[in-house]
Amino acid sequence: MTRSELFGNIEKKKSFLCVGLDTDITKIPKHLLKTEDPVFEFNKQIIDATHDLCVAYKPNMAFYETEGATGWISLEKTINYINQTYKTIFTIADAKRGDIGNTSKMYAKAFLKNLNFDSITVAPYMGEDSVTPFLEYKNKWVILLALTSNTGALDFQMLELNTHFDGEGEILFQKVLETSKEWGSLDNMMYVVGATKAEMFTDIRKIIPEHFLLVPGVGAQGGSLQDVAKYGMNKQCGLLVNSSRGIIYAGSDEDFADKARAEAMKLQKEMKLVLKKYL
Repeated sequence: MTRSELFGNIEKKKSFLCVGLDTDITKIPKHLLKTEDPVFEFNKQIIDATHDLCVAYKPNMAFYETEGATGWISLEKTINYINQTYKTIFTIADAKRGDIGNTSKMYAKAFLKNLNFDSITVAPYMGEDSVTPFLEYKNKWVILLALTSNTGALDFQMLELNTHFDGEGEILFQKVLETSKEWGSLDNMMYVVGATKAEMFTDIRKIIPEHFLLVPGVGAQGGSLQDVAKYGMNKQCGLLVNSSRGIIYAGSDEDFADKARAEAMKLQKEMKLVLKKYL
């Protein structure tokens, strides 16, 4: 998917919502356990209920890999269903891969070619040659981890590096942004920035003013959509705000998909007002 296609979908749907498909078989409604593929059936009903309210879906690989071959089949069926039924939806393989070049090449082939995701999350800390294999696919995206929303982010991402001539030190995540933005372009690289770090968006936008940001942490993790938009939005929106648990587990009975739709609609309505205010 191209940048213009993604922005066009945001404008059309008045939404920059990404729904995270962190599907845990122990948390889905019990009646689905009687179906042939409970995880896929859950995902399918969530997708059918929310596709007009969001612009992206983000399956988290851990929730599928933990089920072994069965989980991988559910994942394949999910991504194929999205690609065949809702072709304008942007898809994100939340895999957080990143390894030596030859291994990254295989990861890239697995997710961007074989599974045909539009994008994949990638860890940057092994450097350029671990990331560039993911950038070789036309109209596919790398979403690089920059500043995450977990408390452990403070262990490394916020470390101060060498001091500049003006006496201000550069922070590690800032160095990641400065260096990695030269590896790709506005058309194939995004960054993960946690919503719980909304006060940092101003500094981030000084380094990467036009890139898209994937923003987890709104909802269950306590991030504020209003703060994210205030400090992070650019002239082409530049944001994909993810909500996972707050949407997909809004209900636990047979009407779970309706409950999920209601929660997605709350965010979409808020996003519509935000887009009207800032664009």
